[in-house]
Amino acid sequence: MKFDYAKAGVDIKKAEKAISTLTSIVKYRRKGFGEPILLSHYAGVIDCGDFGIAITTDGVGTKILVAIAMKKYFGIGVDCVAVNVNDLLAIGAEPLAMVDYIAMQKIDEEIIAEISKGLEEGCRIANITLVGGETATLTEMINGFDVAGTAVGYVRKDRIITGKNVVPGDIIMALPSSGIHCNGLTLARKVIEANGLSYFDKFGDKTIGDELLTPARIYMEILDIIKVCEVHGLAHITGGAFRKLKRLRNDVKFVIDSPLKPQEIFRFIQKLGNVDEVEMYRTFNMGMGFLIIVPESEVEKVEKFGAKRVGYVDEGEGIFVKDLRID
Repeated sequence: MKFDYAKAGVDIKKAEKAISTLTSIVKYRRKGFGEPILLSHYAGVIDCGDFGIAITTDGVGTKILVAIAMKKYFGIGVDCVAVNVNDLLAIGAEPLAMVDYIAMQKIDEEIIAEISKGLEEGCRIANITLVGGETATLTEMINGFDVAGTAVGYVRKDRIITGKNVVPGDIIMALPSSGIHCNGLTLARKVIEANGLSYFDKFGDKTIGDELLTPARIYMEILDIIKVCEVHGLAHITGGAFRKLKRLRNDVKFVIDSPLKPQEIFRFIQKLGNVDEVEMYRTFNMGMGFLIIVPESEVEKVEKFGAKRVGYVDEGEGIFVKDLRID
């Protein structure tokens, strides 16, 4: 059987239409102090004088189902911080604090304790405070549990990075991912299940489940990069994968001609599920968790932070990985 994300149950195009419907209905905007100055990006930003307050929200997704199967919950807490903090970093905002939301079918203190240890580790890495949250018991609505969060940060209004300054000739740099992170897990799970495999089966020196549960990387080095480098665009590679580049500009051509080598888990999923290469780059980070777009003159500076050149920006439009069009 040939798998893709839609067949696995996640239709990105339908999700995008649903978001468009929501934003077309909810149009009210506050005026004055606190009015929005950035919408529909990785994070929203509201005006607070010289600074903007950046706000974003996200959840861990179906990675939780792997955690439940493995009875390992620590990484889920780290992931909850990572998916939110990385979205703040993707507009150049420094993370400050977050709140979490845990909804459970039945309260389980041991699971909450393990998730909390992960939240603590994520907050330590990101240098943020968990200032509150909500734990909901939803016996008739939830099967298992769900974890999400909302994070806030700050950024000088003249230092917000939206991608508007990206121009042909710029270079695309990539920081490696730690693995699958929190996106594409539905496709990965369906492929593994369809092949009669268990999360406890060996995968190198780990199990398949342990590999999938590797916590998402938190890219705090972005704050140092934007302090010393001229950065034109930032992209956190999450849901929709490399199509996220369209958030920056849709009137230039993004070409990833020298992608980083994906971790073995991606090729494992691809082979098991007979997944097309283009679908892999539409669904997974493929070893590249965060992209930084800079003028060519800044490449050496960015390389000092562990980033590698993977592509360039050209005249035209579209998103390409080698000769494959992703968007």
